[in-house]
Amino acid sequence: MSKNWLCAVFLLSSMFSAYAQPTYKWMTSWTGSVQGPYPFGNPSAQPNMSLVFPKPESGAENQSFRMVVKPSIWSSKTRIRLSNALGTQPVTFSNVFVGLQSGGAEIVKGTNRPLLFSGKNTITVAPGESVWSDPTTLPFVSRIDPEYLFGKKLAISFYVPNASGPMTWHAKALQTSYVTLPGAGDVSKSEVEADFPFSTASWFFVDALDMFVPINTIGILAFGDSITDGTASTMNGDDRWPDVLNRRLRKVGGHQFAVVNAGIGGNQIAGPSDYSLTKPFLGGPSSVMRLERDVLSMSGINTVIWLEGINDFSKNGNASADFVIEKMTEGVKRLKKAGISVIGATVTTALGSSSAAHGFKEQDEKRKSLNQFIKSSPIFDGVIDFDAVIVDMKTGEMKPEFVPESTTGGAGDKLHPNRIGYQIMGNSIPLDLFLDAKNKK
Repeated sequence: MSKNWLCAVFLLSSMFSAYAQPTYKWMTSWTGSVQGPYPFGNPSAQPNMSLVFPKPESGAENQSFRMVVKPSIWSSKTRIRLSNALGTQPVTFSNVFVGLQSGGAEIVKGTNRPLLFSGKNTITVAPGESVWSDPTTLPFVSRIDPEYLFGKKLAISFYVPNASGPMTWHAKALQTSYVTLPGAGDVSKSEVEADFPFSTASWFFVDALDMFVPINTIGILAFGDSITDGTASTMNGDDRWPDVLNRRLRKVGGHQFAVVNAGIGGNQIAGPSDYSLTKPFLGGPSSVMRLERDVLSMSGINTVIWLEGINDFSKNGNASADFVIEKMTEGVKRLKKAGISVIGATVTTALGSSSAAHGFKEQDEKRKSLNQFIKSSPIFDGVIDFDAVIVDMKTGEMKPEFVPESTTGGAGDKLHPNRIGYQIMGNSIPLDLFLDAKNKK
């Protein structure tokens, strides 16, 4: 065998290997971690839903939904996940569409695209299950400068023909979506806002949206409770601290970062020990229980920022600091085993809170113990000290300017930061934590 022939074989083999390497991947671009059954949860600024869902145990029936979501990164190819994770009976979805929101429930003309499931326009999702759609193209994406798409929103529309039973939902969307009355029929294809006359401040049945992005894109998931979910920030303002981080990374990293929010208001690390539809909990399943569905099953996640624990130490949780640290350690190890970096975020103060379940001295002492663990344990790949920028060192309480709430107005509760507080939190995050990860890829 000649040396030239061997060189040719090696060259062809190298070219084939380079060609075979994937250049794109699926990346979760939005998520709304599920809880349920409706109405168990902590929605903010929720309209009266008694006409829309007169019997929560029956759920939705012969009505259409238009769920508005904001992708953190865009592509011309997308897919969504429909969830019946906390339902008790099969739910049928028909004529699912995704289109560019114009404003309100209106869709930009010509952008409403059908989504299929194994090639069909109807899918029945079993209780406890979730189903990804087939990929679909968004032709308008390739016609619009990506800079103009950043911050724009998609509307996911679908029809539920039969009684769904208890509904899987995300209570605190802080985003206005739309729904019809029961019996209104299928209007999911419509681009006209008048066909969706009722609003909701929650997301129903949809819990994830993926985009097909370059292989070097970094996926960051914010994991936690109401302070990640955005309680007390502005309705439709997109000013939770993960939103702020997403915009900052966009400025320095272009289209190479996606930041998604997996917070649930009222969530705990260690509790409740038992969660089911017969024993629901306002804050949803514990974070350890929901790791698989809300983190590990998401696409392309490289890094998790974990901010949680204050609810574990409330009068409702009443867990010890050692037990919470044990459960958090268990969760971090599970994530790292899956190849995901974990950044620990210190828990912000609730001292002096007007909430009946929060604000007492013992809770604050436990919180400080958890924070010391987060700041000193080698198990984390980095630390964000949110407490340092939120706490008033003179009183141990939240700084006064962060207290008045931004959603509907009011005095605030000294537990949840307002819009200003979330801005400070998002702007305090060292971007090197993520830029270094990008440079290593």
